[in-house]
Amino acid sequence: MFIKIIFSYLIGYIRIKVEGYYIERFINICKSNKITIWNLKRNKDICLYLNVRINEFKELRNVARKTKCKINIQNKKGIPFLLHRYKKRKIFIILLFIMVFFIWLSSNFVWNVDIREENGLEIENLAQDLENAGLKTGNLKFKINTKEIINKIRLQRNDVAWMGIELKGTNAIVKTVKANEKPEIIDESEYCSIISDKAGIITKINAQTGTANVKVGDTVKEGDALINGWMEGQFTGIRYVHAKGEIEAKVWHTKHKKFLYSTTEKEETGNVENKYEIKFNNFKINLYKKLSKFEIYDTIETENKIKIFSDFYLPISIVKKTNKELNEKQKNHTLEELKNIGILELQEELDKEIENKNSIVNRNINTHERRRWS
Repeated sequence: MFIKIIFSYLIGYIRIKVEGYYIERFINICKSNKITIWNLKRNKDICLYLNVRINEFKELRNVARKTKCKINIQNKKGIPFLLHRYKKRKIFIILLFIMVFFIWLSSNFVWNVDIREENGLEIENLAQDLENAGLKTGNLKFKINTKEIINKIRLQRNDVAWMGIELKGTNAIVKTVKANEKPEIIDESEYCSIISDKAGIITKINAQTGTANVKVGDTVKEGDALINGWMEGQFTGIRYVHAKGEIEAKVWHTKHKKFLYSTTEKEETGNVENKYEIKFNNFKINLYKKLSKFEIYDTIETENKIKIFSDFYLPISIVKKTNKELNEKQKNHTLEELKNIGILELQEELDKEIENKNSIVNRNINTHERRRWS
């Protein structure tokens, strides 16, 4: 439909108003006669606004006579009317033709890849994998084999349950469904022992299958066998099994960190400067001097791709760089302040390591002060 609208603009079209009591019949006859009409807007029951090409207007008038409808021309649009209006402005006409040719040429490429994950479940590094598979900005649409790209991604990744690619305008819409993680399948017929992955003191051990190698109160280190994968019977002798059991132990999680009495902190001053650049695919044109007027600053970069319709992107984007000025301040801490800061930071790190917070028996906090005198 978009290509038809572009073609209509090239040959010229008019906006008309149709009045009558047989509006539905008027529309049906137009469709049966394959008259291109679009952008229909109805006002009340007997008034209709629509667009029609110049070369089909005569046929549309015949339809209006059959349905006893009245037609009024509201507006004229398209290249022929612009040429007539600006026939003395040659530069404008040349630029207009260049612009139309540029848009037509751009319509044959993909200028944006839109990845849409179902339920907001993000799939890491998918954009890079799609680019490696052949879906990237600047590629000709007719050279993109969507089925081949989908098969490559499905073979390469186990976290993609389903994928669909739709080329719409100059936009490639990639829809994905993330796969659920498969549970680990344990072969219970396979011989194995249970090995400790941490150092600690055994507080409970119950060997369901296999032979316990330690008892309550024993201290074990990482790599020690807790339940051996064999059993010995009086009449059966030694037989090898898949060890299973329930084991609990006291383990230690330790963290240490150095904190300084004097630190340099950065804070925003509120001063901001914006710089812009125009990007043509991978070619950039800076509209500013590269150096910032700030000595210390953070930069936030945002890129807005230009589009003329919802899914028709152009190979042009505006890059905005926002520099926020920072001020460095020297801050001195007391011993008590450092202790509180250190305890909070290390506690947060330990909480991320410990899965069951209710299993914590006790906490020990030690601080050591060391001063350097110049």
